[in-house]
Amino acid sequence: MSRRFLPVLPARLALSVCLLLLSLSLSASVKPGIEVLRERNFDLLEGKRVGLVTNPSGVDRQLKSTIDILRDAPNVNLVALYGPEHGVRGDVWAGGKIEDSVDKQTGLPVFSLYGATRKPTPQMLQGIDVMVYDIQDVGTRSYTFISTLGLVMRTCGELGIEVVVLDRPNPLSGLKVEGCCVQEGFFSFVSQYEIPYLYGLTVGELAVLINEEGLNRDQKGDQPPVKCTLTVVPMEGWSRDMLYADTGLPWVLPSPNIPTADAAKAYPASGLCGELYGFVQVGIGYTLPFGVFAAEWIDADALKARLDSLSLPGTAFRTIQYRPMTGSSAGKLIYGVQFFFTDFQAARVTLTQFYVMQALAELYPDRKAFTPARRVGLFDKCCGTDQVRERFGQRHRVEDIEALWMGDVEAFRKASSRYWLYR
Repeated sequence: MSRRFLPVLPARLALSVCLLLLSLSLSASVKPGIEVLRERNFDLLEGKRVGLVTNPSGVDRQLKSTIDILRDAPNVNLVALYGPEHGVRGDVWAGGKIEDSVDKQTGLPVFSLYGATRKPTPQMLQGIDVMVYDIQDVGTRSYTFISTLGLVMRTCGELGIEVVVLDRPNPLSGLKVEGCCVQEGFFSFVSQYEIPYLYGLTVGELAVLINEEGLNRDQKGDQPPVKCTLTVVPMEGWSRDMLYADTGLPWVLPSPNIPTADAAKAYPASGLCGELYGFVQVGIGYTLPFGVFAAEWIDADALKARLDSLSLPGTAFRTIQYRPMTGSSAGKLIYGVQFFFTDFQAARVTLTQFYVMQALAELYPDRKAFTPARRVGLFDKCCGTDQVRERFGQRHRVEDIEALWMGDVEAFRKASSRYWLYR
């Protein structure tokens, strides 16, 4: 073989490999529920007045909004929009109240489900025949979109209105289940259902579970559950072992502090710790939301060394220093660790923050996570119990809460598998 042809072979081989990988990537691309419904020519909606609960994450693979898809469909009569936390267009910051309004792009009325009421009123649903829900879930119980879904399902059940859930991937996969179920006295908008903190279901599967198992409590918890007429439009191509990066779908932030799918994976690893106001900074107000643990008083090298000594499965740490742009530490140089999941399925994701709190308590005995001055109400609500704080706070040791925190996992995994739509 002539030497002048030798350089060509690797290039041809590389091109073949690239084409093969591209082919595999395209064939593995997941089709979300909105696209499946469109291919069915919107059969579930034809001839009905349609309401839509959505936000910017409700898009197809070409990033066309579900609002526009339904609005443009000649056989769909979209008459109203309903905004969860952060609003239909995602322009309201965390916790900000949302008012009823008119959507500038479509002229449709927008009813707030995160303002004067979080449960839609009969007046809001007047004239609606079917309510569609299309929001990218984050797979964590304390994120409020699934609470909105349940309250919508409840009111629709009371009024005889159909509910259609357009399914989307759980970005944490359908295998990751961690955290105890909510205990009586701790149900709230950030812990609406008796499910683990990470529940390992798609939003469609969760909706069926809520409906069939009677988990749909009213806001005060003093009324029996109400079932609705529920239809889930399943995805095509999704399997339980998929993380979001495996789906081939673009990630559109469902809320301002979850700008990437990696942030969705990081949120359950640090979000509980982030509720302890004034303890450590977890990246909100910086470019790594929920991806770090840092403070002015932390020795980053010492914290990394202490965490590395624990040999946490599937988890790695690096030192970091940065200046947050907003928040109580804005403009100050703070020090700590950034964490990575090298094997997400092997990692004990939600316990990451407790190992960090343990390491900090060992390094700085006067700066423990739980003190009488610390505001802990929201932490307890997100945990679904005060027992995590009570038990961990005695010695700041993860071993003191492991049995409680992971005690409901296997029973829930077995019970919820009856509602799996995917394998």
